[in-house]
Amino acid sequence: MTGEISEVNQWGIYTHSRLMPLSNRGESYMPVYGILVFMLWIILLIVIAGCVFLPGLWVNHIINKFKQPADRYRQQGSGGELARHLLDRFGLHDVKVEETPDGDHYDPTTKTVRLTPDNFSGYSLTAVTVAAHEVGHALQDSRGETMFITRQKLARAAMVGERIAGIMMLAAPVVFMLTRIPQAGALTILIGVLSMGLSTIVHLVTLPVEFDASYGKALPILKEGKYLHDGDLKHAEKILKAAALTYVAGSLASLLNLGRWIAVLRR
Repeated sequence: MTGEISEVNQWGIYTHSRLMPLSNRGESYMPVYGILVFMLWIILLIVIAGCVFLPGLWVNHIINKFKQPADRYRQQGSGGELARHLLDRFGLHDVKVEETPDGDHYDPTTKTVRLTPDNFSGYSLTAVTVAAHEVGHALQDSRGETMFITRQKLARAAMVGERIAGIMMLAAPVVFMLTRIPQAGALTILIGVLSMGLSTIVHLVTLPVEFDASYGKALPILKEGKYLHDGDLKHAEKILKAAALTYVAGSLASLLNLGRWIAVLRR
């Protein structure tokens, strides 16, 4: 749609000027801009969701894939039996091996390698490889390796930090209501965010510890000890990578959560 308006020029003569079509005015670009911004946010959310969830999905896929055939290492022994053998081989007779429903892990406080039922009693490639990975953590502990010890100290501090963070986040609105000073509430949130940051640091420190347990300990042990059937070593490497990447999703989620709170403080 177009239109004309009359106006008087400097010579006193009426002239006509044509209006721009409405579709060409600047306002028409605003909806397009809004749509583009919305689409960019959607793409960003998809990328973030992919970074957080895809590593976990890949880990589960690899771990489950090599649980079959379930009796591949029946003649050699179960995951729990291999863990016991390796611990004895390296002189760690005081380290126990137990079955647990709470996920495969090494507990340095009780000196115990804990394996899920499938890996403790199982004879699959996954079972023996995961057992070797957890023994790798026991070796890190017995040798007093710096990254492992640092991770344990930070983990204990992070547990305290999480409690402090929770208290501070709950206290922030109360502090603001009592003092009527925005800075006081912001300072309370800042203390909470800094306490929360300890968990993020723990996740980041955990990654090299996990990779060392897989590639610095378990893989050489399995390779040099000839514990695996021919052709299984390359598959065991995938399982060890999956075991090391278990904490990646947690690390990314922790970083995103910390970034979200920092963004709030900057407003």
